[in-house]
Amino acid sequence: MKIFLLVIRCQDIEASKNFYQLLGLSFAQEKHGNGPTHYSCKQDGCVFELYPNKGEPPKDNNRLGFKVSSLSSIIKLVSSTESYEFSGNTIYVVTDPDGRKIEISE
Repeated sequence: MKIFLLVIRCQDIEASKNFYQLLGLSFAQEKHGNGPTHYSCKQDGCVFELYPNKGEPPKDNNRLGFKVSSLSSIIKLVSSTESYEFSGNTIYVVTDPDGRKIEISE
């Protein structure tokens, strides 16, 4: 099995796009038929999409994890709430604009 699509809903889609771009993702704006304008990024065979949340408060407490390059540069741009060691790697936990915990490591 392989995950090929991940969609998250965002209160402020522009703020979320800017946050995830700091982690190294590159988005294209899309709109399919009558659906909402959203952002899409394809990375290693997985499509990661940011959709507007239509003003509803976030209802999830999901945690996402990303392996990034230049971790030391990225960690200067986002504030880490905690860090821990796992299998010889330091994992930093940051918060996206919607309050989701995002783990980043190199």
